[in-house]
Amino acid sequence: QICNQHNAEAPNLEQAFHRMAQTEPNLDHDVSWFLLPSYWAKTIVALISFLCFANSYDGDFVFDDSEAIINNKDLRAETPLGDLWHHDFWGSKLSSNTSHKSYRPLTVLTFRINYLFAGGFYPVGFHVINIILHCTISVLMVDVFSILLGGLQFSNKGRRLNLAPKTSLLAALLFAVHPVHTECVAGIVGRADLLCALFFLLSFLGYCKAFRESKEGHNFSIFWVLVSVILGAIAMLCKEQGITVLGLNAVFDALVINKLNILELIQKLLYKDKSLENAGLLRKGLLFRITLLMSGGASILYIRWRIMGTGPPAFTEVDNPASFADSLFVRVINYNYYYSLNAWLLLCPWWLCFDWSMGCIPLIKSISDWRIIALAALWFCLIGLICQALCSEDSHKRRILTLGLGFLIIPFLPASNLFFRVGFVIAERVIYLPSIGYCILFTYGFSLLSKQAKKKKILAVAVLGVLLINVTRCALRSSQWRSEEQLFRSALSVCPLNAKVHYNVGKNLADKGNQSAAIKYYREAVRLNPKYVHAMNNLGNILKERNELQEAEELLSLAVQIQPDFAAAWMNLGIVQNSLRRFEEAEQSYWTAIKHRKKYPDCYYNLGRLYADLNRHIDALNAWRNATVLKPEHSLAWNNMIILLDNTGNLAQAEAVGREALELIPNDHSLMFSLANVLGKSQKYKESEALFLKAIKANPNAASYHGNLAVLYHRWGNLDLAKKHYEVSLKLDPTAPGTKENYSLLRRKLEQLQKKGG
Repeated sequence: QICNQHNAEAPNLEQAFHRMAQTEPNLDHDVSWFLLPSYWAKTIVALISFLCFANSYDGDFVFDDSEAIINNKDLRAETPLGDLWHHDFWGSKLSSNTSHKSYRPLTVLTFRINYLFAGGFYPVGFHVINIILHCTISVLMVDVFSILLGGLQFSNKGRRLNLAPKTSLLAALLFAVHPVHTECVAGIVGRADLLCALFFLLSFLGYCKAFRESKEGHNFSIFWVLVSVILGAIAMLCKEQGITVLGLNAVFDALVINKLNILELIQKLLYKDKSLENAGLLRKGLLFRITLLMSGGASILYIRWRIMGTGPPAFTEVDNPASFADSLFVRVINYNYYYSLNAWLLLCPWWLCFDWSMGCIPLIKSISDWRIIALAALWFCLIGLICQALCSEDSHKRRILTLGLGFLIIPFLPASNLFFRVGFVIAERVIYLPSIGYCILFTYGFSLLSKQAKKKKILAVAVLGVLLINVTRCALRSSQWRSEEQLFRSALSVCPLNAKVHYNVGKNLADKGNQSAAIKYYREAVRLNPKYVHAMNNLGNILKERNELQEAEELLSLAVQIQPDFAAAWMNLGIVQNSLRRFEEAEQSYWTAIKHRKKYPDCYYNLGRLYADLNRHIDALNAWRNATVLKPEHSLAWNNMIILLDNTGNLAQAEAVGREALELIPNDHSLMFSLANVLGKSQKYKESEALFLKAIKANPNAASYHGNLAVLYHRWGNLDLAKKHYEVSLKLDPTAPGTKENYSLLRRKLEQLQKKGG
């Protein structure tokens, strides 16, 4: 029945299709599932994948989006395009020791294009592209699964046959609606994983095209093998995992094209059997193609290593505590436990969290820890699957299980800690590609159950139920990724021991002005991780603003003691010490901050304020000048220079600095106001008036702007206008210092003029 319906689409393929059906078991035969034409299957997959994540389209920039997009100078037009090839994903120089070495220039390029087309940091365009990418990948998965589950067969006219239309549709739907993909789709930074997956799949499909004209693999297209290698390189330029496609292509070639029996090959190698030719290793060009793949992969990795510059990135213990354990036993046990948790997220993706570090998963330190059961269960299942993949007499079963395990394990290897330390414990985004293997194994298991089950429709309804639950979970999880508040709070129930979760909730509350609630979460973050210097720094800042200076100093002092090169904490400690009038200690703290971060404009600004308080005017001006050199748009530093020069009677110099500042920041109303004051004192009334009016237009509710413009009119002799702006100023701020007195003087003068006139 399936053959007839399928070939109704392409009658000329009937003979080839039936020949294939006779030589190999058909997974679809016993499966009670939808049989649809290819274009309908792909349309349904696209629509359902869109439905899952559509509600994330108008979400904010959240979590890592701030660093990778908003604070990444590589997105801005003024940054040369060539810099993208020398910077990491976050915009830092790859040669820097602080770089994370995540080299993804093509992903950053797409962010830059998004930014340019949107005309700024508007998240809608970024989210829409992510959703489109996931829909595209899900559609491609129909073709990929048809090859992995049904085999690679072409008609006489070179058209690829879909020998598993039912199961390939089911597997593609499972992939499209898997909730673990939410981070990649709803989080804009997940673009790296989506682009990597797109070119990963194109590389695999390109490799399959190499055999379109072949008979039993004897003839193949070198062109398409090379295209596959190039697409693999492009995938790696989107994210590091992309390189693993070359390994999977080799596995696919051996198992599907050459129908290699791995167990038989191992036995022949062990017994030094000289008939390896018959085992399929050398025939059909396998060795040559694997050599091409390996050479391409090695070249790509070598170039990547050279670009990376200073070696692997340096992560801290809080990022990946297991990798810092002294005991090999503890490291191995915990790595395997992490693998089991990743497997559980694929099987039951209900408990999802934006971050799994910082105590979320306490280390297993003893064999008596009950969590050992999880990794034992993982290896029991893996060993069982591996044995079936190697030893089964059914070649069809061996092929599908090996491909499923290959797609599950090989793309995960870069995140496994086996080759190098990674900067996370668990990251849902890194199992986007390995979930392909899970979908293969799930679908194959479903087909086996269908073969045994008497009531196949009940089984099909159960799978439909799983799909509907996953769609619902995707929609719910996508809504949580729409804002930082929802995202961070959703993690409290999943990872209550994660200090970073409490820190992020606290930071979000502090940004909204709710300092009391923020303090509670910052304190909990420090309690959970007593060495969490960023939480100490932020808590110290809030306490400083609330004038709780003693505790603020204790926290900041502890932070710099734990991490002596923490420049921001040194600067904040200096601010607190300045407030406590311990000026020498404050100056020393500022210079220590600058020592650890050479280009630190905010620290130079605060150092200038300290010098101004000490009446060291030259030093203050130099510090503020350094701040503006490092950050030309540093409005506060420019303003303080103008005000200090104004207050010390250096009006000409103050005017020159003010004009320089306005050339760099032409729309800054505070600079207009400061320069207008200087020009008024220099009796340049007309120019001063124009700047005051421009500043008031930009910020009409600033009482001081109206008050000082009134003073200008008062001096200038425009008494009616002076009266008008004094009254506006007093209406905005009835307690404005000096304005009441000046207004009284003006009124007396007006009364005197009226008497004289009378």
